[in-house]
Amino acid sequence: MVSTYLNYNLVSRDLQKSMQKISQQADVSKDSAYYKENIGNVTSVDDLLNDFRLYSYATKAYGLEDMAYAKAFLRKVLESDLSDANSFANKLSDKRYRDFAAAFAFGTTSTDTKAAQSANQTDDMIGLYTAVAKSGVEALDANKSYYNLTIGKVTNVNGLLADEKLRDYVFSAYGIDKALWSHDTISKVLGSDPADPNSYVNSVWVSQKADINANVSKAQAAMLDAAAKIDAYTAQLKQPGADMADLRRKIELERARGSMNEISVVSYRKALETIDSYVALAGAFEFSADGTLPAGTPAQTAAQLTTTHSKYVNSQGAVYLAADETYSASLIRQYRSGLANVKTIDNFLKTPNVYNFALKSFGIDPETVSPTTIKNVLMSDLDDPRSYANKLKDDRFVQLASAFNFDSSGNITTPVVAQDATEVTQVMKDYIISKTRFTKGKEQEALRETADKDAVYYQNTIANIESVKDLLADRKLLDIALTARGLDPTEVTTADLRQMFESDLNDPKSFVNTQTDPRFAELVASFNFDDDGEMARLPKFGPQTRDQFMETQRRYLQQTLETQQGETNPGVRLALYFERKAQTITSAYDLLADKALAEVFRTTFNLPDEVGAMDIDQQAKVVERHLDLTDLADPAKLAKLLNRFSALYDIKNGTSIASSPIVTLYQGGGLLSDTTFAAMARGA
Repeated sequence: MVSTYLNYNLVSRDLQKSMQKISQQADVSKDSAYYKENIGNVTSVDDLLNDFRLYSYATKAYGLEDMAYAKAFLRKVLESDLSDANSFANKLSDKRYRDFAAAFAFGTTSTDTKAAQSANQTDDMIGLYTAVAKSGVEALDANKSYYNLTIGKVTNVNGLLADEKLRDYVFSAYGIDKALWSHDTISKVLGSDPADPNSYVNSVWVSQKADINANVSKAQAAMLDAAAKIDAYTAQLKQPGADMADLRRKIELERARGSMNEISVVSYRKALETIDSYVALAGAFEFSADGTLPAGTPAQTAAQLTTTHSKYVNSQGAVYLAADETYSASLIRQYRSGLANVKTIDNFLKTPNVYNFALKSFGIDPETVSPTTIKNVLMSDLDDPRSYANKLKDDRFVQLASAFNFDSSGNITTPVVAQDATEVTQVMKDYIISKTRFTKGKEQEALRETADKDAVYYQNTIANIESVKDLLADRKLLDIALTARGLDPTEVTTADLRQMFESDLNDPKSFVNTQTDPRFAELVASFNFDDDGEMARLPKFGPQTRDQFMETQRRYLQQTLETQQGETNPGVRLALYFERKAQTITSAYDLLADKALAEVFRTTFNLPDEVGAMDIDQQAKVVERHLDLTDLADPAKLAKLLNRFSALYDIKNGTSIASSPIVTLYQGGGLLSDTTFAAMARGA
């Protein structure tokens, strides 16, 4: 019989290779393939419990094979909300149940649910809106400063109209349409004297007002007449023997006449507003009829300059109002309230408080873009260069689409984030445990305070990570993620991590999959990055994320390996089990609470089994006297401890090791007695 020492070392020296051999066994391969192919179809706890092969695979992976019969019990475990300290799984002392619940998304409350926007997206948009509003006011103030510095240098009408910034300022102040204006007309208006009845503005434009007003009166009278006739014809429809067809035709004609006159009234009033704007514009400058300025005369007097500034401010009232703290706070409240009811793009389009706020946040004027365009933008796949949003070649629309979570059908979906909220929460929790693992009292309090700050840093910073490049640029962030997984940050370089994140997780020969520790692959899988290293919405394995799925498969292989080793040598199984569980031990009580771990401890330090019958606190003191728990976090010291265990296990259980090759190596070809070997093992 091969010694426990030798057998354990053969298996543990390259655990990945050992597990790979297990994965190639026919039954194991079939079970793993079935799990991979079918876990994606699971949408509820019942789906998992009712599929015997999936359920058996999952329970074995988490060391709960002996509890598989207790479906009602495990249902309560799976439905537990691990964020609630009082949930069923959290109240159980056995950590296996919490691990089992954490491997699936059945009970944990998460912000990874479908929503038009995540909390971070909403906060970002509000911040963007505030920034846009502020920059709008700053731009107006800059325009005013430019006007003040430049208007004094203008010597003729052409100089004013040729300067786009000056011209826009004046046109905004006096209500001149920037898209529809005639250079000749505006030049003549600017050279007019409103006090001179023969000036251009009076003779050509003001002279039209009387006729326009008369036309307004006629059109209004026609509207009233049409309305009266419609009422009369409608009444006649109720009379016996009425010519229904003729009356309906007359009603339609009168409606058309009323509508046409209504349009005419709007047009006439617009013309009157334009004339008033021309008169005000003419009175705002000192230009002569030929467009020049009299010698020594500025383009505007102080009073005219003040009036122009006042009118400009009034014309930009919406911009100033948007930046007002009280007003913007009200808009933000309305946005948050309205957003809660947005479940589809159509809801978004029909909720003005949300629609207008969102568009303005990206500098898009809701009045100049159609809702259809916005709908197509929000339904776009931004990863497709041919998508509607990308083909517009306007980054504002791309940013708008990325700020919301709508699918191609117009329904809300999950947010695109570098790491799901449940993953982030788990990283924070595991990091804090890792940093405070073997401490007590004031030392633990100090470390906990620092760890809490680091965890908050992780939570706040990961929300802004959009690519692998961003992640690799923040080593502190990486170190927290590595520590949370039980990996030593000092043992891996950023260059190595870059290669890992560039690896194909589906290729067993890729860089990350050939690492001796499979947790590196699970770390990479915990982030939502595509092949290009960009943040993306990646498919899940039913109720599991990629890393949860990978961890489940790894655990299944490891459990199978331990079970098979235990069939031929229980000592090897115990050693492998202790090696796997060592990272979860935080105190002597954790070790003592597990019978298998406690047995390894007693064997390693040649303690009688009767120690296990002592008072638990006394046992804890024995553990602390013999074992420095911090050694469990050091791979080299852990290996040394388990080598000692494996050597002493054979002696304790009466297994002869005289013929073991390892003994030959120890004494250069001769044989060592069991007693000598045991003594050597104790000092190892």
